[in-house]
Formats: sequence, C-alpha cells, structure tokens
Amino acid sequence: MILNNQNDAIHHLSIKKKPSWLKAKLPGGKNFQATKSNIDAHNLHTVCQEAACPNMGECWAKGVATIMILGDTCTRACGFCNVKTGKPAAVDKDEPRRVAESLSGAGLKHIVITSVDRDDLPDGGAGIWAETILRTREACPDMSIEVLIGDFKGDQAALQMVIDAKPEIIAHNLETVKRCHPAVRPSAKYERTMELLARVKAQGTVTKTGIMVGIGERKQEVFEMFNDLVSMTSHNGDACDIITIGQYLQPTRNHLPIDRWVHPDEFDEYIKVGQSAGIKLVVSGPLVRSSYLADEQVERFHNRD
Repeated sequence: MILNNQNDAIHHLSIKKKPSWLKAKLPGGKNFQATKSNIDAHNLHTVCQEAACPNMGECWAKGVATIMILGDTCTRACGFCNVKTGKPAAVDKDEPRRVAESLSGAGLKHIVITSVDRDDLPDGGAGIWAETILRTREACPDMSIEVLIGDFKGDQAALQMVIDAKPEIIAHNLETVKRCHPAVRPSAKYERTMELLARVKAQGTVTKTGIMVGIGERKQEVFEMFNDLVSMTSHNGDACDIITIGQYLQPTRNHLPIDRWVHPDEFDEYIKVGQSAGIKLVVSGPLVRSSYLADEQVERFHNRD
C-alpha cells in the first residue's frame, strides 16, 4: 500500500485496528479436540484450517467442520485466499470413502463439503465430487449435503456430474462485486459464476453464493450485484436462493489489503436490500462465511415463511 498523504496514513493505521465487533471464539475444549481427532484420524483436509477461518473454534466446538476434498493445494491464486497454491498431488481415489466414514458417526443434520480448484484435471475433479456425495449419502442418509464447488472452468458436463449426484444445496461463491473480480478472482469470471448458478437453479437445486465486503467494493456495487444475481440466475421467476456476506480479513501481508471495516449496520442493510431484490435468504454479518453455521442457515431457509 502506497501512502500518498496524511489522510492515507491515518486510514492505514485505522484499518490495522480490528474493531470490537470482530471477535471470534478461540479454539479449544473437549468437543473441539474430538472434531480435530476425527479429521486427523481420517487424514482429511478442512477449509477451516487451510483458509484460516476465524470461526473454527466455534464450529469445531459444535462438532462441525467444512471438509475440503481433492487435496490441499489449489491450482489458482486468488488475491484473498489463504489456501496454498501450486502443483497438486495426484488425486486420492480413496478420499470419498474416508469422507463418508468420518461423517457416518458424527450425528450431524447437515454437512458442507468444498474443494480446491483442480484445473489440472480433465473434469476439474467432478468425478471425485460425485463419488464423495454419493458415498456420503449412503453412509449418512438422514444428513443433508451442501457442496461449495468451483466453476470447473465453465465445463457443463463436469457441473452436471455434481448436479446429478443430488446434493441438497449447491453453492458457488461470487466472492466480490463485478468491478473487483480481476484483482480478487483473476482466474474466474463474474458472468461464468452467474451462469453456473443459473444452471443449478434451472434444475431445481437450492442455490447459494457468497461475497466478502471491505475488499475494495462500494455499497452501491453490492446493491447492483443483488440485482444481477436475481436477473442472471432466475428460472421461471425463481433466482439464487441464499447469499452470505461477511467481512474480508487479510490472511497475510501478501494478500489483498483490507479496504475498510464494514459496520454491523451496513451488514443489516444488506439483508433488507438483498431480500427486497428477490433473494430468499441473506445471511449478513462481520464474521459470516459461506459455511458458517450452515445447518442454521438451512433451517432458516426452510422456515423463513
């Protein structure tokens, strides 16, 4: 960050001071350790750890973690993400079985599974995705499955493999407003994400996305994104169902800087404006993440009337 004047310096110093409303529960406790032991025993990765999620302590204490499949190395280098990038290891074909086994005795009502991007694979990892969903469904028939997927570089056949496996919710994050995409998601496209969400919605699956704020966008651009989301994903008048909105937190000094701390009042405003635009459920708050308390998000979605 280049500081051109005194005002810039004051702004830079104020950004360094995390506001009082951004306090997360520290990891620890018996249930936290039990969750960690289950993950370690099955040699699994979680986005909670890899992305340094601030909510890990709270979620793991409830026995909930977001499983990350297809390894721990992403082929993309997004400006906001703490997951390591590089050349991934070979696909672990036993991973779907281990995921299902780890969840079979967890007693969960809902689980979120995500993955790194695997642009090195012909199908983007869609085959492993489908098998993981099917094995988890077999092992946990009473648990609903939410998947947070990549864009498969626009490969419709790969996306269809995931849809055909029939998870209850398919999520794919926009991450930011249209103008900020080149810096935040250089290997993705705003329109491609909208097209993916539209294809999922057209086949009757509950559809979800998420963004961060405080990464350079302006409030009016978020409002415009709501309108795009409704108009570009609508099928027979029914658009993307759920959006999550949370504060961007810079993982390291090598990632994009925090532009501003977004006040809780603004997060509340996003709920009102987003739902007025036609999105059924807007989950918005400083520490909200796509998979944060996802079981409660699902319950709110189904009980919203």
